[in-house]
Amino acid sequence: MTIYLESDTAKVSINEFGAELSSFILKETGVEYIWQANPNYWGRHAPVLFPIVGRLKKNTYTYKGQPYRMNQHGFARDMMFDVIEQDACSVVFELTSNQETLEKYPFEFRLLIGYKLIDNELTTSYEVSTLSDEMYFSIGAHPAFNVPLIEGTTIEDYYLHFYPLKSRIKIPLKGAYINSESKTLAQTNTSIQLNHGLFKEDAQILETKGKNIFSILSEKHPHGVRVSYEKFPFVGFWSPNTVDAPFICIEPWCGIADDVSASGAIEEKIGINKLSKGDIFNRSYTIEII
Repeated sequence: MTIYLESDTAKVSINEFGAELSSFILKETGVEYIWQANPNYWGRHAPVLFPIVGRLKKNTYTYKGQPYRMNQHGFARDMMFDVIEQDACSVVFELTSNQETLEKYPFEFRLLIGYKLIDNELTTSYEVSTLSDEMYFSIGAHPAFNVPLIEGTTIEDYYLHFYPLKSRIKIPLKGAYINSESKTLAQTNTSIQLNHGLFKEDAQILETKGKNIFSILSEKHPHGVRVSYEKFPFVGFWSPNTVDAPFICIEPWCGIADDVSASGAIEEKIGINKLSKGDIFNRSYTIEII
């Protein structure tokens, strides 16, 4: 089932399966900003990454010495959520642990994902809580944006703008895993012209602190998209490196793939979040279309 939200200026569609944003259209122009999941390139729109972000070494982790298996980005993106609140411009989805999840993730959890549309801005919120004595988890976003946005333009007609304009730490990948010992300084103190060569070595991953706004813009027309957030320590920029795909992902993360030297213990995982019973974890980010 698809949930529809609408404001005076925009329309949004969200699938109950995965609580996944699938469309964000500006009414005045009819421009679609979200990638429409053509499987020839990548068959998703904007999956929610939970309870891990990225890949585990050998798709395996341990908790208190007990091994568990989990595929890249976790399981929430492939599960049906329940709608627990809804009105014309907002909706809240719920996913809770069950026997299936406990076999691969030994924590009782409640995950709420909220969407609120105001004019041309969509805010996505995450709320995580647990009934377990402790819980280790990651959560992140993976929205894909159409690039090019307008017929007659190419990816090279667009650029990635960073706010604030300052250098950030870049975390390189070695295969599917991060190599934290080889961090470098990324030149995000200036805009970067987009091209498919940026992703020849897979995702570009940055450490982020404070408030960040990442925009995809063009000098050929006034349309673009902005992703803004606080309190997400990482961001990934991604497009498939095997095909010249017509989309770019901007991905705020509270978590990251295993390091090449990871022990496998979830308690020691880089970027992992810990909750105790009664604690609540909240984060949100906003997509603005122009």
